[in-house]
Amino acid sequence: MLFSKTVAIVASIATAAVAAPYQKRCKRDPAVAITLPSTGSTDLPAPDANLTLRYVAVGHGIQNYTCATANATAVATGALAVLYDVTPLYPGTPDTGLTADVFNKITSTVLWESAIPLNLVNPAAGVPTNSASTTTPLAETAYQADASNPFPSPIPDLALDSQGINAKYLGVHYFDAKSSPTFDLAGGATPAGLFFSGAKLGGVKAPTDADKGVLNTGAVDWLQLGDNGRGLSKSLADVYRVVTAGGVAEACSVSGASNAGETFSVPYTAQYWFYGA
Repeated sequence: MLFSKTVAIVASIATAAVAAPYQKRCKRDPAVAITLPSTGSTDLPAPDANLTLRYVAVGHGIQNYTCATANATAVATGALAVLYDVTPLYPGTPDTGLTADVFNKITSTVLWESAIPLNLVNPAAGVPTNSASTTTPLAETAYQADASNPFPSPIPDLALDSQGINAKYLGVHYFDAKSSPTFDLAGGATPAGLFFSGAKLGGVKAPTDADKGVLNTGAVDWLQLGDNGRGLSKSLADVYRVVTAGGVAEACSVSGASNAGETFSVPYTAQYWFYGA
């Protein structure tokens, strides 16, 4: 179960848009209190008081791993995800806000009901599975993305009309050549041009009842990321990864050893909260 601690949303998040049925642009009410999710147990540190919440996003993609041997522990090598702006869907937002129950389950809903929005080597692996009861899990190698061209062009908006979850494309998440977690919010309008090159500041385990994902391996940790000092970030200082679903690697004894250059990939979703000065 999710708990919450309140962080006031500021007037700088003034305008956002989502696809039908929310076709009109909506102005955010700065009086709406937006809450950084809590595990209900050990929590990540709160963002600095001088930081402003810029966006709340849902990321949908894959976590990547390698296994040196069948007896080794899987090593994380990065992630790829498309980001969608769900700020206007936050409960209590006039005209566009979802119910708290629907919003709190948004990562699970997207994971199970939306196709993986990446160029996968095996496109059939990206087809939504709808529920664990109808899923025949594929091998981790089936979810690999095209290493040279992982993101489609153009990237469509998220549309799950049956749930009222319709959100604009916000950007992409990847790890750069220096293995830095990177977020390019090229689709954002207010403010525009946000970019983040980060490093892990801390992490906590996902709640025990978190969605274990398509492979039933577990939900990846919740993380706090800070700017890595490389001078690449633009108007973003901290990123939180919370409300995760799926993404944990299978045991290397199950997946086997990676061949040279081979990546094992596990589908996941998460909420990403972006803060800037």
